Amino acid sequence: MTGIVDYNAGNIKSVERALSALGAPFILSKSPKDLESCDRLIFPGVGDAAYAMAQLKESGFDVFLKEWALSQKPLVGICLGSQIVFDYSEEGNVECLGLLHGKIRHFSAVWHDEKSVAAGLKIPQIGWNNLSYMNGSSPLFDGIPENKDFYFVHSYLIQPDDEKIIKAAVDYGCRVPACVSQGSVTAFQFHPEKSGRWGLKILENFVRDDLKGN
Repeated sequence: MTGIVDYNAGNIKSVERALSALGAPFILSKSPKDLESCDRLIFPGVGDAAYAMAQLKESGFDVFLKEWALSQKPLVGICLGSQIVFDYSEEGNVECLGLLHGKIRHFSAVWHDEKSVAAGLKIPQIGWNNLSYMNGSSPLFDGIPENKDFYFVHSYLIQPDDEKIIKAAVDYGCRVPACVSQGSVTAFQFHPEKSGRWGLKILENFVRDDLKGN
């Protein structure tokens, strides 16, 4: 069974629709207690990092997600959920969950520091971009050829302390980590649930054990 974390900052409906299309059972809840018995979690998110962290603390999901990661049970973060699993975000100058080590920075700051030529590129990045695999990729990309397009909407990007946890990246004025993974935590900067056939394949790989025999 897959649990979906509902903390008033998530792209919930699109995730629900994707799992329903796969025929995968799931529980959606605002209460950590309801998700304790799940086999895996999806941690979606859109919007502001500081607001999201306040919602997580108010609901108790901040502690729950830290304990979940320590237990080595599978967790997938999506979009904002892929960012606030890290230590810190420049968006709202907020300390985050610290499940993975690194920080979240604004595109303009990274472009400036790396002296990137990003002429004509707008912030946020909105639209489709093609992935290049790195560091052995991730099992969640099984069956997906390299250079397929996925859908992005974001102004901030992941900057992990250890670049070896980057499993896929795109180019948008600089290298943009699109998938990071360490231990049982995998995070997608793009939206698998809005990325058509190949995004659905990622979610299918994640919930595969619940689809056996279907």
